[in-house]
Amino acid sequence: MASEKLPLTYKGRPLRRKDSLIYYGSMAEKYIIMLQVMASQKLDDLDVATKVSVQLQLTDPDLKSRDRVVKKTEKDSLYAAMDVASVWLERALSTK
Repeated sequence: MASEKLPLTYKGRPLRRKDSLIYYGSMAEKYIIMLQVMASQKLDDLDVATKVSVQLQLTDPDLKSRDRVVKKTEKDSLYAAMDVASVWLERALSTK
């Protein structure tokens, strides 16, 4: 039971992390969110994000990475960034 690995999700959508990048959403859908932790500071023994870049991107592999970006912003915490990310992704995926 302990060896089972459950995927991390937020509001029903998958989260994947690689170093300072966090991907929110599924590559099978038209849009995905990329969050990049730009700066962090130590709080006791924990690193806390103090500057996070949020980008709504198309998942089309034929586009250049620069052309995939639909919207972008910067937030001062991971919580604020995830809040914006969930709204942007929900709205983008609901307009078909």
